Amino acid sequence: MAMLNELFGYFEYSFVRYAMITGVLIALCSSLLGVTLVLKRFSFIGDGLSHVAFGAMAVAGVVGLTNEMALVMPITIICAVLLLRTGQNAKINGDASVAMISVGALALGYLLMSVFSKSNNLSGDVCATLFGATSILTLTAFDVWMCVILSIVVVAVFLLFYNKIFCVTFDESFSKATGMKAGLYNLLIAIVIAVIIVLAMNLVGSLLISALVIFPALSAMRVFKSFKSVTICAAVLSVCCSALGILISILGTPVGPTIVAVDIVAFAGFSLAGAILGGVRK
Repeated sequence: MAMLNELFGYFEYSFVRYAMITGVLIALCSSLLGVTLVLKRFSFIGDGLSHVAFGAMAVAGVVGLTNEMALVMPITIICAVLLLRTGQNAKINGDASVAMISVGALALGYLLMSVFSKSNNLSGDVCATLFGATSILTLTAFDVWMCVILSIVVVAVFLLFYNKIFCVTFDESFSKATGMKAGLYNLLIAIVIAVIIVLAMNLVGSLLISALVIFPALSAMRVFKSFKSVTICAAVLSVCCSALGILISILGTPVGPTIVAVDIVAFAGFSLAGAILGGVRK
């Protein structure tokens, strides 16, 4: 009880409340399209775009932008579109395009930070960006409101175009044959994923973002079968794991890795439950 009282006592501080609100919203948004990415076998787009966001953030820091989001968001969205286009190119498959863009952006970002950074703690800055060590605890009210607004937009887009996303996810060729503009909805998915990636960098860092997108979806698939059930379960699970991870991290562990560790435990639990209940079909 004493530990619980101490834990909830931390919510008197605004930065803890900001972290919880932002973490829950980001986890919710990340899980919505995670099922689509897993089923379309494009799970690594999260890694690719997160590395692009890291490179863009490095450029923003070098040129001295006070609002990094003004540069990071458009660059990440543009690269999401490029990944989609090159992934459909017969000469460059999806995995290769993700690898090229992600590794190139990560390397160039660190190179720029090493050459032009004026910080006295370069390694600490890089670590915080890659693993989200402290950035989630330094959010301002503006950051929180921006996250709230963008999260509402992401959820609204998913709900409005749920049927289209469902069709594109399971049978893109048939969707095109029926006259649906599948390319347009793929583009919409890529843009929404880019927005989620940029939001999630403050929570878990650029190297761990894929865990927020993939783990809840994979966990839900261990037990449930339908697209709707898996999506709802993934959203609830992602929010719970994120909130629990943030609460545990208050006791002294890094936020990003703690959330991912909770996701891993949840995945193990759902895998066991799926095996017992016979929910997994191989």
